[in-house]
Amino acid sequence: MSRPLRISYPGAFYHVTSRGNERKNVFSSEQDRKRFLDYLESANEKYGAIIHCYCLMSNHYHLLLETSQANLPQVMHQINASYTTYFNTKRSRSGHLFQGRYKAILVDKESYALELSRYIHMNPVRVKLVENPWEYKWSSCGIYTGIQKAPSWLETSAILKSFGRKPYDAYRSFVVKNNTFNPYKQIHASTILGAPEFITRIQKYIKGENIRDVPALKKVSGRPTLELIEKAVSESAPDDICRKMCLYISQAKGYSLKEIGVYFNMKSAAVSQSNLRFKARIKNEAELKRTKDKVEKRLAM
Repeated sequence: MSRPLRISYPGAFYHVTSRGNERKNVFSSEQDRKRFLDYLESANEKYGAIIHCYCLMSNHYHLLLETSQANLPQVMHQINASYTTYFNTKRSRSGHLFQGRYKAILVDKESYALELSRYIHMNPVRVKLVENPWEYKWSSCGIYTGIQKAPSWLETSAILKSFGRKPYDAYRSFVVKNNTFNPYKQIHASTILGAPEFITRIQKYIKGENIRDVPALKKVSGRPTLELIEKAVSESAPDDICRKMCLYISQAKGYSLKEIGVYFNMKSAAVSQSNLRFKARIKNEAELKRTKDKVEKRLAM
């Protein structure tokens, strides 16, 4: 059997699953699950992976993630290989932990992100582990419904912004309503989940057309320069946060940590740490968020 395509580009959105070898458990303790979440955090810090949702079952896991760079293989190697090393060392075992390669479905974010978040969060309910999805400790549903505090590396705003002023209550109602959607029944070529227009664009990309010729991916080639980002920030933000906001918006626009570090004369790790701290501040400081939104609006114009 041929390997499935790995379609990678900056801003790509995926539903990723990986199952234990021979369907055996890959999580046997609370410590195992905590360690796996640590590796999600390190994938965010090291490779800029944007984790939107997760659910850790006993013998498999689900992730809804976005790549800020064209680096899905590196992200998944960081997660699966690191966790396998931990798991094998802890139990004095060797060999494969996961069954073959992970499965990654490229997703039309605008059409399917909400449905996939519900599908992922309803996993424990479908196998009757809990009655309500937010009761399951090892998924992000408790975070989306306001029961658990979100870690700095989990991105919830992209989905919760669809639920108005009281997103936690609205998401709670959404996740348990009409939850019969099964993404695996609508996947094209075992690889793509999206509206017909999205599938057509990705098919062209797969056939080798230049990324600038794919309408859905033009934002990468048409992104503002780092100089323009720095200028827009300097005209809108107070001096004491200018540099931090420049770093944050530059990564949001698809620049790699290395590219940002070279321009601002910083190490990639320092850029990553600064952006994680700034992201946490934006969530808690309304005025800072308004300033960031103002800069992004200026850049869009």
